[in-house]
Amino acid sequence: MRKSTILLLSSGFCLLQLGGVSCNSKKSPDGANTTGRTGTAFSANDTSADDTPSSTAPSSIGNFVKAAKAATPAVVHIKTTYGAPADGDDSFGPPYGSPSGGRIAMGSGSGVLISSDGYIATNNHVVENASKIEVVLPDNRQFSAELIGRDPNTDLALIKIKADHLPSIQLGNSDSVQVGEWAVAVGYPFSLNTTVTAGIISAKARSIGIINRPSRNGNAEPTGNLGVESFIQTDAAINPGNSGGALVDTNGKLIGINSAIASQTGSYAGYSFAIPVNLAKKILGDLREYGSVKRGLLGVSFPSPNAEAQYLQQQGLQPGIVKGVRITGVLSNSAAAAAGLQEGDIIQSIDGMPLNSSAEFSERIARHRPNDVVKLAYLRDNQVRSTSATLKGEEATATAKSNADLDKIYNKLGASFSPLPSSLKQQLNLQAGVLVTEVRPGGFFDHIGIPSGTIIAFINGKSIHNPQDIDRALLSAQSGMIQMLAIAPDGSRVVFDFSLGA
Repeated sequence: MRKSTILLLSSGFCLLQLGGVSCNSKKSPDGANTTGRTGTAFSANDTSADDTPSSTAPSSIGNFVKAAKAATPAVVHIKTTYGAPADGDDSFGPPYGSPSGGRIAMGSGSGVLISSDGYIATNNHVVENASKIEVVLPDNRQFSAELIGRDPNTDLALIKIKADHLPSIQLGNSDSVQVGEWAVAVGYPFSLNTTVTAGIISAKARSIGIINRPSRNGNAEPTGNLGVESFIQTDAAINPGNSGGALVDTNGKLIGINSAIASQTGSYAGYSFAIPVNLAKKILGDLREYGSVKRGLLGVSFPSPNAEAQYLQQQGLQPGIVKGVRITGVLSNSAAAAAGLQEGDIIQSIDGMPLNSSAEFSERIARHRPNDVVKLAYLRDNQVRSTSATLKGEEATATAKSNADLDKIYNKLGASFSPLPSSLKQQLNLQAGVLVTEVRPGGFFDHIGIPSGTIIAFINGKSIHNPQDIDRALLSAQSGMIQMLAIAPDGSRVVFDFSLGA
């Protein structure tokens, strides 16, 4: 059976396969410094965002022409340059290029003009670590771009060029998009000129486990471990180079930022994934105003999307009957605790919007800032109740963590760990790792089949050298997604993740 692959769509990419991770990543220092900006936050009003329902299926080819004409002037080609480390260190292999060992790598992706004064939305993986960012407009004008900010937790970034009176895209409403509607993708695949493809929305709130995975040499930036995945899935054909490009409805209004494909070959094979524009509005607005993302946290844990159904079944619940997101834990002194939420409650709606999955739940919480108030409807003892929660920031949430919280996490994992013997490190050529010495019945490791003898090498992209590193990684990720890279006793590489909440 062929392995499923998720592929990030910039020209330097990682192939994420069942049983292993292989990358074609670019290696360079983070030469592009994030610059904080103050001013008016990016919002729906900046680009005449539309909250009306998306268009229905086109009655003629003219609808696609209309969408293409509206969107293509605002979709740009992004070219990136990556320099060698200043000290000549390159863990990707022997140096090529200059006699000093330095080398230059190039990358390519897409971006979307979201304002007439030069602000451009793209993917984080298109521009991260770039020493130079160049933007080529559809009319072939070229500009050097400034990195305003980026957010690895949503794979979004904001850059800016010095120009005015530019064509900008009109924002749509990803909440009103329905499965089965037509969508049009615009970008620069394989560094070709502007390319337009079409397909239908095939799913919403899709989690594919792509956020915050480490690169081939194990490097990944610590990002607060709050990865949010609630992709719009389409069958519009996109390929490497489409990253950061536009997914629009048949009126040409932006409904998503293209980010990844599922493929067995490295090229388009039927499924594409875009970040919903309603989430992007908030993230890009924060990056424009603050240079970083201000996240409001509720402080609850829940099963990860890929283990949600299995978890409910193990609790004696039928997944089809449970409408909402079941809380598996409440962080002490959190917004959720103050609002009276308890373990076992099932959150059914946020601000009146019904919830169908934990991926959708994470996205809706991620649209808020600290001190925002959210209205929650939840089910307890077969009775629907309601409450309001004032979200807290990451720093406030971190102060609520304690050894008791850590004990709860370990109870959920159902596993014990010990340092990896030096002999095993040498045998497997590992620089880091911790051995799973016990797997207890009923815990997460037991549920997903992780046996004793497994080696945990990375958690959320950070190498794990001893059990204390696991403590720190779990506590720092208590409000988000845990992603572990491990080596099974048979030598196979596995990647698994689970959620500690939002």
